[in-house]
Amino acid sequence: MEEEINGILIREVETKNIMTKSSLPVGGYSVNPYVGCTHACKYCYASFMKRFTGHKEEWGTFLDVKHWPEIKNPKKYAGQRVVIGSVTDGYNPQEEQFGNTRKLLEQLIGSDADILICTKSDLVVRDIDLLKKLGRVTVSWSINTLDENFKNDMDSASSIERRIAAMKQVYDAGIRTVCFVSPVFPGITDFEAIFERVKDQCDLFWLENLNLRGGFKKTIMDYIAGKHPDLVPLYDGIYNKHNRSYFEALEVKAEEMAKKYDCPFVDNEMPYGRVTQGHPAIVDYFYHEEIRGTENTGKRNR
Repeated sequence: MEEEINGILIREVETKNIMTKSSLPVGGYSVNPYVGCTHACKYCYASFMKRFTGHKEEWGTFLDVKHWPEIKNPKKYAGQRVVIGSVTDGYNPQEEQFGNTRKLLEQLIGSDADILICTKSDLVVRDIDLLKKLGRVTVSWSINTLDENFKNDMDSASSIERRIAAMKQVYDAGIRTVCFVSPVFPGITDFEAIFERVKDQCDLFWLENLNLRGGFKKTIMDYIAGKHPDLVPLYDGIYNKHNRSYFEALEVKAEEMAKKYDCPFVDNEMPYGRVTQGHPAIVDYFYHEEIRGTENTGKRNR
């Protein structure tokens, strides 16, 4: 089936296996119930997927709805990290119609897998009933600003306020949550202000720098020149001259913030378990492209 719905080209496609071995530092398996993502984030690294899928449409304007054979032996993934939404958002607006992510979660019940859901949506609250049944599950929201205007310039996903409200609802349901401050835009993202908003409703506060490569580098650099011309020298230094001093200073600031709020501070790890409310573990994931391996703890190549 192929049809256009609200300006998005929707295709339904068959896939042999929904579970894919992952090269991510945080994941043993990567699971994407859709191809493409209709949030249309201007900085999205996943736009490279078009090279492999053959889509000619602009990133953010298409979505393939996957159909896969039912997962017959979920116990096969016991103890494995399973990342849902590494190159899509399983809770894109079309999930409300097609329900692929809910179907996937239903098939993973009883797996005893360590499930990480990555999203920018509040639709995930619909599935709190399943998240409780899964047990070992973490839900992560990308939040890199409190400024709704900047957010709207960058993506069409749920508002920041809706994401924060969803995080609280999931946290209050006893489910582990992450505030993924990603990507940190130099001179724009105030991660301590975000921390103040979410520290009582998340277990991890994860920091990742903005990477600019491929086609979206020009998009972002042009945006900065147009909307934030005062930041052009900073971005030129970081992304054209490869000056690392800005993010190195942010690493120091993040560690100081951890001490100020009495929070654990870890480097490129994803700790397990819950934390004392108000003291989330602060995860330094800056320059994570230097990390190799697929285990829970990556090592920097210094």
